[in-house]
Amino acid sequence: MPQSQEPARLPAGIWKIVSVAAIGSFMSQLDATIVNVSLPDLVTTLHAPFSVIQWVVSGYLLALALTLPLSGWLVGRIGGRAVYLGCFGAFTITSGLCALAWSASSLITFRLLQGMAGGLLAPMAQMMVARAAGSHLPKVASAVTMPVLLAPLLGPVVAGAILSVASWRWIFLLNLPFGLLALVLAVLFLPDDRAEVRPRSLDMTGLALLAPALIFLLYGTDHAGQLLGPISLCGALLLFVAYFRWAQRKGDSALIDLRLFHTPAFSAAAMTMFLLNGVTFAGQMLLPVWLIHACGVSSDRTGLFMLPLGLGMMCTYPLMGHLTDRFGIRRLTSCGALCACVGSLLLAVLAYTGLNVGILAIALFLRGAGIGTVGIPAMSAGYASVARPDIPMATTALNIVQRMGGPTITTLCATFLGWRLSAAVVSHPVSTIFTETFGLLCAIHGLLLIATLWLPSWLPKK
Repeated sequence: MPQSQEPARLPAGIWKIVSVAAIGSFMSQLDATIVNVSLPDLVTTLHAPFSVIQWVVSGYLLALALTLPLSGWLVGRIGGRAVYLGCFGAFTITSGLCALAWSASSLITFRLLQGMAGGLLAPMAQMMVARAAGSHLPKVASAVTMPVLLAPLLGPVVAGAILSVASWRWIFLLNLPFGLLALVLAVLFLPDDRAEVRPRSLDMTGLALLAPALIFLLYGTDHAGQLLGPISLCGALLLFVAYFRWAQRKGDSALIDLRLFHTPAFSAAAMTMFLLNGVTFAGQMLLPVWLIHACGVSSDRTGLFMLPLGLGMMCTYPLMGHLTDRFGIRRLTSCGALCACVGSLLLAVLAYTGLNVGILAIALFLRGAGIGTVGIPAMSAGYASVARPDIPMATTALNIVQRMGGPTITTLCATFLGWRLSAAVVSHPVSTIFTETFGLLCAIHGLLLIATLWLPSWLPKK
């Protein structure tokens, strides 16, 4: 092990903090997908059209982004422990209110409030673990990240089991006992960080620019095929540009201090997280479309064909601590990015030559394993590049940049695919069109590989 590394001993009480953080991350992400299965029941019982009921899901996702820019300011004002307890309490209470909803409008309102509380749970969990773990973060981060990875997959399964024996209201009531248990554990295990509080004034102008920009971005990508979609994306772009200019003028008093990005390691980590989130979500969008529409695979079999992707991620996540200690940040992430790129390149070959289930399984496993080895080391490098008092601000910045990557790159790939499938190029074979689209995805993987080469070789000793 290089001399720059800390001893192998983990900080005392770290696993207690990790357990509390994992529960919060899991519950907020689970509620993003658990309601999907119940939408037909909601249409019937609440006597509302599907176009209205779908906002039970969309509203929650938009509200997740609404409060994200506030996380750094809130931690500086009252401390991370108080923010986490407050958000978890609000999340549990609003879950109960969702179960008591009497109409579609009341359920959508309560879901918006639930999303606003849940939006801070995941970044607060990251921040608390990063503070407590220091440069040991790769050893424990997988315990926080794995529930976030599993939650979207388990949501529909849990919802289906509940709806088979009870009404949709129990989907929300499920949060009450687990939320109360998590609150008790948080009170017992989370350290008091009031000594690290650094009160700062709230940048209202920055909030008025950044929060709507994130909402317009998510809404625009979700409705890209409609008239309001491109309009929302243009509005998001203008607001992001306006915020950038405003934050440059405000300096360290801005909602997000852009001077964090002057540190090369932090900028490399942010760009890596942006591209990683993008290729992950873009791939999950393209794969089912290709399998169903180009290969004729049924919807239920498509889910089974994609299992090697999750299996590859789960095989690498538990080994992050050992692999990072053994190979370092840059070598591990670049190898992971190269592995994921090779997997995507195999998908492009399959799109041209035809489906082969064995090669598809290998390609998806390589993609999943490669993606799984990039995220945690890159996030660790980002946190290690800033001073401890700047960790809350770094958490906000990394989460915003990361969440922007998914819709941005997914929209890019979807727009390219839609253009190639349009009537103007209808004479081209479908296999060629999907080959070109997967080729675009491979090019973005190449950018991810380049970004990982700018990460530090090892975490500095703190």
